[in-house]
Amino acid sequence: MDSKKYIGMDVHKESISIAVMNGAGKIVMECLIETKASMILQFIDGLRGDLHLTFEEGTSAAWLYDLLKPHVTKLVVCDPRKNASMREGNQNDKIDARRLAELLRLNHLNPVYHGEHGLRSLKELVRSYLTITKDLGRVMSRVKAIYRSWAIPCTGKQVYAPRHRAEWLGKIGEPGVRRRAEFYYQQLDALRVVRQQVRRDLLAESKKHKAWKLLCQIPSIGPIRSAVLLGILQTPNRFRTKRQLWTYSGFGIETQSSADHRSVNGQLQRAKKQSSIRGLNRNCNHDLKNLFKGAAVVALSKPGPFQEFYTALLAKGIKPEMARLTLARKIATIVLIVWKRGACFDAQHLKPQTA
Repeated sequence: MDSKKYIGMDVHKESISIAVMNGAGKIVMECLIETKASMILQFIDGLRGDLHLTFEEGTSAAWLYDLLKPHVTKLVVCDPRKNASMREGNQNDKIDARRLAELLRLNHLNPVYHGEHGLRSLKELVRSYLTITKDLGRVMSRVKAIYRSWAIPCTGKQVYAPRHRAEWLGKIGEPGVRRRAEFYYQQLDALRVVRQQVRRDLLAESKKHKAWKLLCQIPSIGPIRSAVLLGILQTPNRFRTKRQLWTYSGFGIETQSSADHRSVNGQLQRAKKQSSIRGLNRNCNHDLKNLFKGAAVVALSKPGPFQEFYTALLAKGIKPEMARLTLARKIATIVLIVWKRGACFDAQHLKPQTA
């Protein structure tokens, strides 16, 4: 007798709708509980057999994962963007929980990585650093937007410098607008102070991990990018091949085509010239994509093996944008090699046979 039970949880801030399905696809239990640790564990402890459980990635996913992982046989945190069938037909909490249980039973879910408890502190610091950096960029854009709205040229970074601030504020004739600019400058200064503090804490935490020193040796990666890589990826063993890392980083190629066959003399034949669209995958980790793109741009401005690799690509007739993409992929591949093998960076990694 199959003792497996497939549990789908539709999680919300105050409630969780649960559906339990047996191996034959029959719903054997449904309930609605509060989103409280004691209530969730009480429900799980009341079930018998091999428990396979799933819920979608969301605000409470990390908390739920840590809470439930020790109590079930298998736990899958799934990607809601790939659950297309969840968006079809009638929808409510009960139906969504049933569909999650069914998709889990059929093994049709795309998992989202959770784990590596030893890196939890570093992961949270990385998230703080990236969030504050984005906030800082938004405020800087708002400052320049004020000057541009009054036709005041403001290229470069001088507009942000404290020592030039009085000069720039003096160019704004409207008192209300000038006051708004002063508020933005105050916000900018505060965010810079916080960002420096987070940066110090991030570097201090990252130095506790051996992989950080190895990644720092890779040209154009550096201490901060190494720390961010550790926080985002956590472990290189998530990726069996470099192409899986490329896809996760937004460098995978997706091809879309239609009408691949044509009728010739009453028989269907594959078209010689297929109408296809090629492009990079959009469903990816955008922070990781920006990291590798930024590393590639930095590498082009500094003499070294990466710049030589890029120049060689251009010499072969490859377009600059494709050469930059190839370089970003190569950097991602080298990160995976160095991290997995625990080896130091070697320029030989740039050769095709080693990548």
